[in-house]
Amino acid sequence: MTSPLRWTGILLAAGRGRRFDTSGQQDKLLQQLGNGCSVAQQSASNMLAAMSDEAADVVADVVAIVRPGHTVLTEQLQALGVACLACSDADMGMAHSLKHGLLATSDSAGWIIALADMPAVKTSTILLLVQALQAGAGIVVPVYQGRRGNPVGFARSYLPQLLNLEGDVGARRLLQTELVTQIVVDDAGIHQDLDTQDELVAHHARMSKLAS
Repeated sequence: MTSPLRWTGILLAAGRGRRFDTSGQQDKLLQQLGNGCSVAQQSASNMLAAMSDEAADVVADVVAIVRPGHTVLTEQLQALGVACLACSDADMGMAHSLKHGLLATSDSAGWIIALADMPAVKTSTILLLVQALQAGAGIVVPVYQGRRGNPVGFARSYLPQLLNLEGDVGARRLLQTELVTQIVVDDAGIHQDLDTQDELVAHHARMSKLAS
């Protein structure tokens, strides 16, 4: 009996979040949510829950790409069981962070690539992406109300193209030029990144409304 293929969740958490606070004093990934978790912790927890779903036969690791010296964030994520990889080239653009994670996990069957500032993405959405890759899809993206969002998934066959990416656009070029499997989800969270303080306030309001 063969072992199930191993998949990897890559959480991109090395950005400086300059739109959130131009002074650099407030780190958006460390902002506390209503449940007591930081933004990054919640994003990581959602990924971990999906990537360790035994009932769905998902065998996976979750790694986070962080900036060197980002001790508080690293400790928060490691406490959850997430392996943290420091990328010295992170300031050169998202593609460098992504490639750092891919090279460190190059034996994976495929990857789910998520952003650490998107804590509202449902675990069920991430699991659907993994299952689509398991079923043979090469690139998978979630779609809500006709619009694509994050996270996205890539099978191992796309590793060479991913390693050729440059700059701050991440994998966007591949999503525009390659055949993509779209997974329709009931998840507004795939469009909700917390780039600004206003977006964080709006997130708190949405979560409070859901809890009431």
